[in-house]
Amino acid sequence: MQRLDHFISQNNKEDKKPIIKQNHNEKIKLPFEPKIVKNLDESYLIGAGYDGEKSLAYLKFYNASKNEILFWYDNTGHMPYCLSDQSIEDLEKNESLMSHGGLDHFEEVEKYDALTDSHKKMTKIVAKDPLSIGGRPVGCIRDMIKAWEADIRYADNFVYDKNLEFGMPYKIEDEKLIPVKFKIPNEIQESLRFLDKEKKEFKDLAYEWIKLLEFPVPNFRRAAIDIEVFSPISTRIPDPREAEYKIICVSIIGSDGNKLVLLLEKDGIANRDENIQIDAEIKYFKNESVLLKEVFYYLLKYPVIITFNGDDFDLQYLYNRATKHLGFKKEDIPIELGRDHASLSYGIHIDLYRFFFNRSIQIYAFGQKYREKSLDEIGTSLINMGKTEIEKPISELSYSQLATYCYRDSEITLNLTKFNDELLMKLILLLSRIGFMSIEDVTRQGVSGWIRSMLYREHKKRNYLIPRQDEILEFKGMTVSESTIKGKKYKGAIVVEPVPGLHFNVSVLDFASLYPSVIKIWNLGYETINCPHKDEICKDNKVPDMPHWICKKNHALESLLIGSLRDLRVNLYKPMLKDPNLPDHAKSWYKVISDGLKVVLNASYGVFGADRFALYCPPVAETTAAIGRYVIKNSINKAQSFGIKVLYGDTDSIFLESSDTQNLEKLIDWSKNSMKLELEVDKEYRYIALSSRKKNYLGVYHDGNVDIKGLTGKKRHIPKFLKDAFYEMIERLSEVKSEEEFERAKKEIKSIVKKCYLQLKNHKYSLEELAFNIAISKSPERYTKTTPQHVKAAQLLSRKGIEVKSGDVIQFVKVNSDVGVKPVSQATINEIDTQKYVEYIDSTFEQVLDSLGLDFQELIGATKLETFF
Repeated sequence: MQRLDHFISQNNKEDKKPIIKQNHNEKIKLPFEPKIVKNLDESYLIGAGYDGEKSLAYLKFYNASKNEILFWYDNTGHMPYCLSDQSIEDLEKNESLMSHGGLDHFEEVEKYDALTDSHKKMTKIVAKDPLSIGGRPVGCIRDMIKAWEADIRYADNFVYDKNLEFGMPYKIEDEKLIPVKFKIPNEIQESLRFLDKEKKEFKDLAYEWIKLLEFPVPNFRRAAIDIEVFSPISTRIPDPREAEYKIICVSIIGSDGNKLVLLLEKDGIANRDENIQIDAEIKYFKNESVLLKEVFYYLLKYPVIITFNGDDFDLQYLYNRATKHLGFKKEDIPIELGRDHASLSYGIHIDLYRFFFNRSIQIYAFGQKYREKSLDEIGTSLINMGKTEIEKPISELSYSQLATYCYRDSEITLNLTKFNDELLMKLILLLSRIGFMSIEDVTRQGVSGWIRSMLYREHKKRNYLIPRQDEILEFKGMTVSESTIKGKKYKGAIVVEPVPGLHFNVSVLDFASLYPSVIKIWNLGYETINCPHKDEICKDNKVPDMPHWICKKNHALESLLIGSLRDLRVNLYKPMLKDPNLPDHAKSWYKVISDGLKVVLNASYGVFGADRFALYCPPVAETTAAIGRYVIKNSINKAQSFGIKVLYGDTDSIFLESSDTQNLEKLIDWSKNSMKLELEVDKEYRYIALSSRKKNYLGVYHDGNVDIKGLTGKKRHIPKFLKDAFYEMIERLSEVKSEEEFERAKKEIKSIVKKCYLQLKNHKYSLEELAFNIAISKSPERYTKTTPQHVKAAQLLSRKGIEVKSGDVIQFVKVNSDVGVKPVSQATINEIDTQKYVEYIDSTFEQVLDSLGLDFQELIGATKLETFF
């Protein structure tokens, strides 16, 4: 298909020849100087920062043809600043401000204030350096006056002011940044006819998004790195802040085919001749300092370094080990430690742990395929590649075992960025474009940070004054509804009572991006909710069942931005994915776009109800939820009027008996015509088992895959014996295809649960099978207010002289004692608190048994009197 030619970037051709020379006489000299350019061929903007020594903002570009990162320093005279509503004359009377050493000058500017729908004269307070505006503990300009836009990081402010776009290509000619032009293919243009009915402002914004979404992406040359550290105690994770133990192994695998394992020779062991069965070059080092120099060499050679938990461990440990124990100078280490992250001085560091830990990424980008956030779980779930199992502590492994173990971690880490046509790297770049954030920031911040950045950038582009959070609350107020859930600030989504039991042939109808659709259609944003206009045109535009009203004169930026992204996903990219003639590489990219947009869109409503969000506006979140309830209620009533049985409803989905497909089509047509919302079949179950609890069900698809929601048995930390029994039950349920088969399955499930119970009562399980495994987040003595059970077990270890530090995994069991728990190493099978474990069995299986019409207590043969006691 000709229309797909724009997907193939000439920059994506990977050079298969290794770029790293193994001659030790050709090492990079330290301190290393970055490549600073005044002219630049087409290169992608991927990072930004501030150089304190030069007092200049700089940009990082990735040149895909040369596979290197190049630096460009600002030459426009841009300086840090904040805004004040005081006049220059009034500010000049402020002695503290005027005597501030970082103050440079004042400028009068005009901004549009969306809160009051008026233009305001503001004073721009220009400073000599960013820390003079804010960032120091004391003595900042923003602490001396009431300031606007003073909390925005300077590098971000620079990018917003210059209207730059991360993830997009630029050229530099005559020292000027020039964006590379991109023509939207004619076939895509034709697919955008759904925008014809929209207003020009909305249409223009949608076309800007298209450019960001459609532009080809580069193939980043990168390397995955993993380190292993000696530890005197097998269960202890060495503290990266202290870095007191030796680094004994480092593995580095590059996307260009380079594979390397660096091993530190063991004291007193000279034998290197082990047969190490991995496809990598093995290097031995007598001296740890020389080993680290080799590592730093590779950190400089690759433009992008990938780690799994490198922020909190690998890179942090390397830096602190080098500076605190091996005499390295800071300028000889290409690592920069921030308050909560580790960056590379001249490259980009992507910590996959941070990115996969993002719950929105876990749910919407990867469909909850992984449950725990460990490398083993994620690798196994996404690429069918788990960690190498070891039977001894790291410090006791042979060279071969150590190299194999370490190498495997790097291999998983790199392959997570390569599978499905480099899906992960493309997703990261796409989110960088949508959020107008650097690659490093987008992988470390949550969705609220992406949305904040997107909104800030649009404010700056339109010369809007970015409001302070306190004035939004002053003008718009707080919520007026009461939540039925403790701890929530307002009434949330509607959840329809489930019809307990087993139901065959069930369809789940889902509103395509319900909340983003509501934000678009109802014109929601902090500017438009309870607008300042006094005439009835706006005040009569009431929110259903709410005292709030919505402006009819102005368009909210949130509605424009979220609405345009929503329309592109629903009306362009999702239909494209269904095109049978779409080549695989195009389908892969469109899937990335669709999933990336879904991640952003599904968080777009909740952020306004989170008090940590910079544009926190409770009435916007409350109104979105209220309209969502209104939509679901109307849809359920209409479904029932068509004779469709409603089994359950939750947030933006309704569970319906689907025997009459014509009635389902009628409901979908009604929603599109009357509600202006797309209602579509999201899931089709062979059968679904509903319990009386909300948000707890088990559904089996027609292909036998099982969908589990809210059930205890799939939660982490539960003991192995219980998890094994739970998934044995799930496997049996997945095989059921009829009510007759279901009756047979019920008998087998009874047997599974009863067997689990009896083996527990008869002490047939080992302590390891009964153990809970929870990592301790700080040393035991630092727990003062509350003492969780794993901490109690850790304290028992400490009293026996075993040192327990932050990061140690505590393996404990429930016992009959005053404390209630014991470390596995101190317990015996006869001490086990059987009744406590029976309660866990009950709570784990009860949710499923309830939907199957079974009772746990009767199943295990407990009498009514026993149950009472």
